Amino acid sequence: MSNPWRRLAAVFLFVLAQTAWAASLGTVEAVQAPAWLERAGAVLPLTPATQLLSGDVVRTGNGARAYLLLAEGSRVKLGETASLALHSRSLEPGKLFRGALDVVAGAFRYTTGAFKSVAARDLAIRVGTATVGIRGTDIWGRSSRERDLVALLEGRVEIARGGETLELAEPMTYLDAPRGGTAIVRPLETGQLNLWARETEILAGDGAARGKGLWRVLAATAASNAEALALYDQLRLAGFAARIRPVKPADAEAWSYELFLAGFADRKEAEAAAARLAALTGLAAAASR
Repeated sequence: MSNPWRRLAAVFLFVLAQTAWAASLGTVEAVQAPAWLERAGAVLPLTPATQLLSGDVVRTGNGARAYLLLAEGSRVKLGETASLALHSRSLEPGKLFRGALDVVAGAFRYTTGAFKSVAARDLAIRVGTATVGIRGTDIWGRSSRERDLVALLEGRVEIARGGETLELAEPMTYLDAPRGGTAIVRPLETGQLNLWARETEILAGDGAARGKGLWRVLAATAASNAEALALYDQLRLAGFAARIRPVKPADAEAWSYELFLAGFADRKEAEAAAARLAALTGLAAAASR
C-alpha cells in the first residue's frame, strides 16, 4: 500500500477508534470550509457526516460556516472564525441529553422544535460570560472580546451571568453584555436580526459540502507520492478535507495524483468552494465531476 493510502487509513482508524466506544452527540451536516475538528489532541479538517463526541471542538475559519445536527433534536449553525466545544455526560444522548455547548468565540444559532423531540433535555449554552438554559427555543448569539450577545427569536431562556439570573421571555429581544459592564436587555429590530442571521446561514451558492453531492473541487495534481502528500497535508492543515486519487491515463507512462474536495450538490456550489480554496491557498482549484 502506497504512502497516501497509509496516511488516509491512519486517519480513518483514528476516527473509528474514537467513535467505537463513545456515544455520538450528533453529526456534522454541512461544511463551508475552511473548518476543523479538534479531538484528543488531533486536529482534522471538518467533514460532513462526522460523528461528534464529548470533548470535541469545532472551529471555523475566515468566510466559513458549519451546521451540526445534535442528538437531542436541534441544529447548531456556526459562523466564521467561531469555536464551539461540546460536553455531555449522556450515555444515550438521543433519549436523555445532559450537557453543554461552550461558544468560545464567534456567532452561532441554536434551533430546536422543528426537529425530533427527546425524552429529556438538560442543556446549557455558554456564550462567553453568559450561560443560557435551553427550554426548546430559537436563539442567536455571539461571543467576542468586547461583548457577548444572546438574542431570543422564539420561546424563552434563562441566562446566568456574574451571579445574576434573568429571563428572556419576549421573542425579538436580546441581551447585550459588554465585557466588564452591565448587561442590558434590548429590543431586536428585524433589520438587525437579518444581518445577524446571515452571519450563521449557509445559502445556496455559498460553496458548502453536504457529503452526497456529485460535484468536486480539483485542488491540485501531483506528479509523485511525496508531492501529493505535501499538498494533502497543506490542504488539510488549512481546513480543507482533501482526498487523494491516483490516476494513470492509458497513454501515460507514470501515475499522477489528484487532490480534491467532494460532496458538492452542483457546479455553482463547487465553483464557490473552488474560489474560496484558491483565495486561501493560492492553488488553481476548479470545479469538476
